Amino acid sequence: MTISALATTMATVIFAFTLEIAWSTVIAMGILAVCFVFFAFGWMGGGDVKLLAVTALWLGFDHTPAFLLYTALFGGALTLVVLRLRTVGLPAFLGNRLWISQLQSDEAGVPYGVAVAVAALAVFPQTRWMTIVF
Repeated sequence: MTISALATTMATVIFAFTLEIAWSTVIAMGILAVCFVFFAFGWMGGGDVKLLAVTALWLGFDHTPAFLLYTALFGGALTLVVLRLRTVGLPAFLGNRLWISQLQSDEAGVPYGVAVAVAALAVFPQTRWMTIVF
């Protein structure tokens, strides 16, 4: 391989990675902007908004749609569980746990960060980070 061919190959690889990073950044900023509106209306917590954006950036633009879909599915399931927990009540052995008894309150929100984390773990094995290692 000649030096010019090697330089061309390296330039192409660097350009491709730079383009991928740029698209991932644009997508993450878009998610941050949309979710910030949700935060402003009180529909999401600030930590959940930041976690969604940084996880989308971490996974990359090619895996973000699957990540958002899984987040919606796991978040919906978590919401149903929390709403059911509020109507049924806590078993006696869980009543003295502060973090779980706070979920009983109608004023408390749903800990959506759990759904975001589970969705990230579901998508992560398909990312380049895992396919390179394994």
